[in-house]
Amino acid sequence: MQTQQVLAPKAQITILDTGGQYCHLIARKVRDLGVYADVRPSETPVAELVGARGLIISGGPHSVYDSDSPGIDAAVLQNGPPTLGICYGQHLMAHLLGGSVRQGNKGEFGFAHLDFTKARPHSKLLAGLTDHQRIWMSHRDTVTAVPPGFSVLATTETCDVAAIEDEARHLYGVQFHPEVVHTLEGQRLLENFVFGICRCAKDWNPKSRIPVVEQQIRDTVGDRNVFFFVSGGVDSTVAFTLCLRALGKDRVRGVYVDTGLMREGETEFVREMFRKLGADTVAVESAAEQFLSPLAQITDPEQKRAIIGEEFIRVQERIVDSRHLLDGHWILGQGTIYPDTIESGGTVKAAVIKTHHNRVAGIQKLLESGRIVEPLSSFYKDEVREIGRELGIPREFLDRHPFPGPGLAIRCLCAKANAPLEPIADGFIAPIRSVGVQGDSRSYAPILVLSEFPSEGGKLQGRATELVNASHDFNRVVALVATHQPLSAMSVQSSRLTYERLDRLRQADATVRRMSAQHGFERQIWQFPVVLIPLGTQATPDSIVLRPVDSVDGMTAESVSMPDVLLRAMADALLSIPGVCSVLYDLTHKPPATIEWE
Repeated sequence: MQTQQVLAPKAQITILDTGGQYCHLIARKVRDLGVYADVRPSETPVAELVGARGLIISGGPHSVYDSDSPGIDAAVLQNGPPTLGICYGQHLMAHLLGGSVRQGNKGEFGFAHLDFTKARPHSKLLAGLTDHQRIWMSHRDTVTAVPPGFSVLATTETCDVAAIEDEARHLYGVQFHPEVVHTLEGQRLLENFVFGICRCAKDWNPKSRIPVVEQQIRDTVGDRNVFFFVSGGVDSTVAFTLCLRALGKDRVRGVYVDTGLMREGETEFVREMFRKLGADTVAVESAAEQFLSPLAQITDPEQKRAIIGEEFIRVQERIVDSRHLLDGHWILGQGTIYPDTIESGGTVKAAVIKTHHNRVAGIQKLLESGRIVEPLSSFYKDEVREIGRELGIPREFLDRHPFPGPGLAIRCLCAKANAPLEPIADGFIAPIRSVGVQGDSRSYAPILVLSEFPSEGGKLQGRATELVNASHDFNRVVALVATHQPLSAMSVQSSRLTYERLDRLRQADATVRRMSAQHGFERQIWQFPVVLIPLGTQATPDSIVLRPVDSVDGMTAESVSMPDVLLRAMADALLSIPGVCSVLYDLTHKPPATIEWE
C-alpha cells in the first residue's frame, strides 16, 4: 500500500479530473461541507458514475482545441446527474454542447469582480451571492457563445461569460474558481450546488479522521517499525506524532538531517521541539558537505531539486544501513501532504506545478516497494494543523510558517552567466528564471522589476496582476524598495550556490524573521519567503526579495503589503549585509507566480 486512503462512504459528489492544480481542492471543499467527494479521471464512463448525486468538471491547463486535451463521456451532459464545470470544465461543456470557445493569447490571472446579469435572480447556483463580489481567475480561453438552452448569469470587466446555466438539464458553468479562498463567496456557490441543486445529505465528518488514520497506519505498517527523516516542519511533526500514537514510542524513530541548507538556528530549534514532544528517539545527522558539493555548479532549479532528492536517498541508505534498518522490520515514514503530490502531477491528468524533492526516482522506488507510510497524503496544510491541534501539539510548532523541504537552495537563485537588464516602459526585464503557474500549468519566465516603490506603501498588487495578464514576457513582478545602485547600473551576475551566498541569505532570512516577529507582522501572514537573486553589481552581486503572502493551503496565495515603517526599517537592515545591492518586494499573487521562486 503506497499512501493512506481515508475510509469513507460512497461519494455523493465526484470531481472529474481534467488536470487542474485545484482538482483535489474542490473535493476537499465539498468534504468541508460535510459531504464526501472523490476524484476520478475525466473520461470515466457515465455508467460508472451511477449513484453520484452531482459531478464537477475541474479546471485544467489545456485548451479544448488541443489535440491531447482531456475530455469527458458526452453522455454525462445528457444522462448524468447535475454537473458543474469550472474554468476548463465550463469551456468543455460549452464546446461539446454547441457553444463557442475562443483561444486566449494572454489570459486572466488573479482577482476580478463578478457582475450579475438580468438572468441571475432565477439562478439556484448564484442564490444568495453578492453582486460585484471578488473572485479569482486563472485562464486563457473564454466562452464567447453559450450553447442552446443556456443563460449567461454573470460577467467580469474582461470576461463576457463568467457564469452560465441550463436549469432544464441541470448544467452549470463558471469561468472563475469558487474552490479557492480568494473567491470570497466561493464556498456559498459550492454549497448551493451540493445542497440546493444536487440535494446531497451530510455524511462526512472530518473531525473523525484521526482514529481512522491511526488505524490505517497500523494496517500499513503491520508488525514493522517506522523510521522518519523529520524536518521540524508542521507536516513531518504531525505525521511523526500520529505514528507515535498509533504504534507507541518504542516502534518509531527519527533522524533530522542537517543539509547545510537550513535557516539560522533551525537545528537547535528542532532538537528542543522534539524534546518537548517527548520524542527522545530523534537524532541529528550532519550532512552539509554531501548536499552542497554536488550543488556547487548547478544553476538549473529542476536539477537542484532532483539532486537534493537523490542526496536524501543516499543519506537514508547510509543511515538505514548503519542502523540495520533493512532487515524487513522497518518502514519509512513521511509527512507528504496533498499539494506536494497534486502539484507534482500526482493524478493522471494533473499538470506539474512543483517538482517536489520527495517525488524523485529514489523516493518513487520506495513507494513502489511499499516501504513508505504517508499518513497525511490526503490532507492540506490547514487540515494538518487542525489534526495537530487535536493531537495536542503546542501552537509554537503548529503556527510556524511553512518552509520548503529543499531549504534555502530554492531560495538562492543562480545564473550561468552575466546578463544585462532590458529597459521597458514599466521598469526592467531581468533574465532571472522564476517559476509561475499560469492557466493551471507550470511556467518559467523572467521577472519584471518596477523602478520604484511608493514611499507610503500602497497597493501595487493590482497593477502587477494587470501587467502579467497583458504580457507573455514575464510571470512575476517585483518593485524596488531600497538600493545602493540604480537599476540601470545593475545586471544579472554569474553565480552559483556557494557557502558565501547561502550565509548571506541565511543572515537576511534571520533578520526578516526577527523584525517580523517583533512587529507582530509574522502573525498576520501565512508565509514569508526571503529570496536571494543574482541581481546587482560586481561589488554587490545579490539582491534580496521579500515575499510575504497570505494563504490557507498554499494552492493559491495573495501578495500582502507590509506596514511601511517596518518595510523601510527592514530594507535598511538588509542593505547593511555585505554583498547586498538592493531590496525588492514581490507583488505577484499565486497564480500567476508560485509562492516559492524555484
